[in-house]
This record gives sequence, structure tokens and C-alpha cells, in this order.
Amino acid sequence: MSDHASKRYKRVVVKLSGEALQGSQPYGLDATTLERIAKDLATASENGHEVAVVVGGGNFFRGIKGADTGIERARADSIGMLATVMNGLALEQAIEMQGRPARCLSAVPMPSLCESFSRRAALHHLAKGRVMIAAGGTGNPFFTTDTGAVLRAAELSADAVLKATQVDGVYTADPKRDPAAKRYERLTHDEAIAQNLAVMDTAAFALARENRIPIIVFSIGEPGAIASVLAGGGRSTLVAP
Repeated sequence: MSDHASKRYKRVVVKLSGEALQGSQPYGLDATTLERIAKDLATASENGHEVAVVVGGGNFFRGIKGADTGIERARADSIGMLATVMNGLALEQAIEMQGRPARCLSAVPMPSLCESFSRRAALHHLAKGRVMIAAGGTGNPFFTTDTGAVLRAAELSADAVLKATQVDGVYTADPKRDPAAKRYERLTHDEAIAQNLAVMDTAAFALARENRIPIIVFSIGEPGAIASVLAGGGRSTLVAP
């Protein structure tokens, strides 16, 4: 059991990568994976947690990779923001199909598709028991959705950021490439920054440190992973002051 098991995280921001939604597909959305993650988010909400989600767009387009192909970085990041809205809308429907209300809010205004993000609107939806999906990143280029997740957590006074990955915590190296990599049970924000651990970017860790927001890193690969982490179970790494 994780060392944060005794804590009660009432309001959380779950950070999902776009790649988490593609399952075994080379790109796009995998219906079975989308349904599983939506069910997990719905269960967490049903258990009394206020759940916000920040989703990436890498299953469709990654801004930094687009820049590598010759697209201007600011423009490439704008395309990436649109990809996150596509994922947000898909998650919204998938969660509602689990019988739980959800609302997708976009930092990039597109009122014909979804509500624009505002702190007041987000808090209203959370108070109503809806899963709130914050798409569009921060609405600005040059910022990752990891930084966007911590920003939303700070704005919403969330108790923690749940960083969903493909591995069960933070390691000294990529455990898929280095069998000798060791997993951390707990780290401080300063340690994560000093060791340049790639699980989140430095700006995200720095913003979390400034606002004293815990980050729980866990694997999204198993059904019920989010609810398990919120109950204090499963394997994860806690990054906290």
C-alpha cells in the first residue's frame, strides 16, 4: 500500500496522455481502452471524488514532433491543442455512456463544440458531481499538457495531480529499456527536478513545487487503476514537498 494511503484526496486532476487512449493501435482512439478509462474515471467520481481530467493529444498529433518536421513551433503546438479537444470530446461521451455526467471545457474557445474553460465553470461542474475534462492545454503554445495539468490543479485548489503513465511510478531510468532501473516510492519536487526525471517536464514540477501540490505517478494499464490509487492501493510514486 502506498504511503499516501491515509490521505483523502477529495478533488484531483488526472493527467492522461493521448497515447493512453490509443491502446494497441498505432494512432487514434481504441474503443476498448477508451471505455475502460472512462469507466475508471466514472467510478472515481461515483466514489465521491471531484475529478478533473487534463488530456494530451499525442495519439493524433504532438506539437514538438510537428515542429521537427518543419512546422513552425507555435503553429505545431496549436495543432496539438486541437488534438486534445478531440480526445476530450471522446472522453466526455465515453464517461456519459458509463452513466456519469461529464463536461469537456476547452482553453481554446470553440463554442460550437464545447464550453470554454473558466475557473468558475470548472468548479461549478465539479460541485455538481460531473467529471470535468480540461482540453486545449493551457491555450498557449510552448506549454505541455503536463504543465497544463498542474496549472489546472492550482487554479482549482486540487488536492493532488494523478499522473497516469505506462509504468507503475517514477524510475531511475526507463524500466522498459533498463532492467536495473529502480522505482522510487517517494520523491520531493526538488529531487525530481535535480535528477531531470522525464516523467513530467521541469516546468510542471516547478509549478507543483511552488503551489505544494502532490503528484502521484501510477500506471493506467490496469482496470480500476485510478480508483485504486485514490483508495491508497496499487503501486505508485508520490512526488511531494
